[in-house]
Amino acid sequence: MAPLKYSSVLLKLSGEALAGERSTGFDFDVLDRLAGEIKDVVAMGTRVGVVIGGGNIVRGAQLSKMGMDRVGADYMGMLGTVINALAMQDVLEKKNIDTRVMTAIRMEEIAEPYIRRRAQRHLDKGRVVIFAGGTGNPYFSTDTAAVLRGIQMKADVIIKATSVDGIYSADPKKDKTATMYETLAYRDIIRDELGVMDQTAITLCRENSMPLIVLNIQRPGSVASAIRGDRVGTLVQ
Repeated sequence: MAPLKYSSVLLKLSGEALAGERSTGFDFDVLDRLAGEIKDVVAMGTRVGVVIGGGNIVRGAQLSKMGMDRVGADYMGMLGTVINALAMQDVLEKKNIDTRVMTAIRMEEIAEPYIRRRAQRHLDKGRVVIFAGGTGNPYFSTDTAAVLRGIQMKADVIIKATSVDGIYSADPKKDKTATMYETLAYRDIIRDELGVMDQTAITLCRENSMPLIVLNIQRPGSVASAIRGDRVGTLVQ
């Protein structure tokens, strides 16, 4: 087997990805397919950490715009990520993938509290670790949580799985003339406000020299291809 370019990965999934065409809740066919992608990556010998957003359950930022206190709204969003993590854990374990959910907010009845060394131990044993509850603090996105956990777990790369093929000059679903970038520098994303991740997450990546790949999770095998080092999506470094 050819050596992998990345032996440790932090995979960031949006909550909306779990909903499929439903936009809210779960599409279990989609969950099963995403779990299959993760299983393929684990079979390659890669350490896999996962962060899932909560947008299919509740979005704290949207609730805040509707008049709810921002801190309370963000905590509701964090609880949504825990629901998603438990759902993904169930599907992964049905595929015989040893999985742990670790939460930034303590709730020992359903998941382990996030402890960095314990998380690293799980990953070293070949377990998939799903990091839930965001950073545990309001005002921070799950993108920022993904980068933070990726850095703490010493991941080689962060892969953000989206519904488009990579980073474009404009929204390709709205602008047919938008062009996709194969490579970008972090300063380009910050300067051009491309919106692939919030500025805090991008700044964390840049300051810690953490490469980021943005790819289309709807394309089967795309995550495995990226880990092998194939040209997939957009590479930011």
